[in-house]
Amino acid sequence: MSKNTFTKGVKRQKLWDLPDNEVTPETVFKERRSIVKALGLGALGASIPGYVQAGLFDLFGEETPKNVFQSSELAFQRNSNFQLSQALTPEDKVTRHNNFYEFGTSKQDPFENAQSFQTEPWSLTIEGLVDKPIKLDYDALYKRFALEERTYRLRCVEAWSMVIPWVGFSLASLLKEAGVKSSATHVAFETLFDPDQMPGQKSRLMGGGIHYPYVEGLTIAEAMNPLSFMAVGLYGKTLPPQNGAPIRLVVPWKYGFKSIKSIVKIRVMDKQPPTSWNQLAPHEYGFYANVNPQVDHPRWSQASERSIGEGGLFSAKRIPTEMFNGYGDYVADLYKNLDLRKFY
Repeated sequence: MSKNTFTKGVKRQKLWDLPDNEVTPETVFKERRSIVKALGLGALGASIPGYVQAGLFDLFGEETPKNVFQSSELAFQRNSNFQLSQALTPEDKVTRHNNFYEFGTSKQDPFENAQSFQTEPWSLTIEGLVDKPIKLDYDALYKRFALEERTYRLRCVEAWSMVIPWVGFSLASLLKEAGVKSSATHVAFETLFDPDQMPGQKSRLMGGGIHYPYVEGLTIAEAMNPLSFMAVGLYGKTLPPQNGAPIRLVVPWKYGFKSIKSIVKIRVMDKQPPTSWNQLAPHEYGFYANVNPQVDHPRWSQASERSIGEGGLFSAKRIPTEMFNGYGDYVADLYKNLDLRKFY
């Protein structure tokens, strides 16, 4: 089988492959307050760096809020070229352990605060340097393109990871339908701006200091890469709001913050667009944000990661992080003339 066949690289056994019996039971994560109190961590918490607190405390479950958003089943085909031998991250971890600062900065905030988020009606526009601008309404997100399921690794810049079965369609298919002009070099993305529904957009404190709306970007080559994916669902159902409903980007070889959620606008451009985290802290978050274990975040190492769901409570077990999150066979050529330590 040739190197260019996706099945070869994506299905190969990894150091981090987990058997199902090693996934932590959900009930273990639902005793946050009692365990923290028993361990006497209340006073200690003030001395723990913020990103460590996020990894330590936010793995505990919380009480389910009232009127939980109900996802709908989706019709799709499983793409055998985009599957993994790893065990999937338990669905309740994927839907309760989220970074979506529009709903708050704690990992639990999006689940707690997004349940009444209205995703219908919706519109997504594709504009800029295209031959045929497109506007997709809510129904078109699920009907315009054939839906497929792809299982991807997700690596967060905070050094934790998940394995998630996404449902959606390739970003390239969307851009090809719009007709990208030859002068285009980049693609910009924008999240919905609706402070009435997204409380983090009302407060710089609650919203992590980000200037909203949240924006992200890719080069044209990255956007047209077969791995770049527009997700409208996970685990066979429509996306819940805390995971970016009704449509989000998934770029598995980059840190998770590049995979922008709840997208309302895609603009094809002839220059590099601004990106939210790079605007907020350019010395910490570059435009490319490729997973690179050799380039540490200024405040922590990126050499290893903790797989959500692996091991027991407060498990210190970590797994090595792979270059490009293990997808180097398919994306390394995009950066062959780029210094990835400088252009991080």
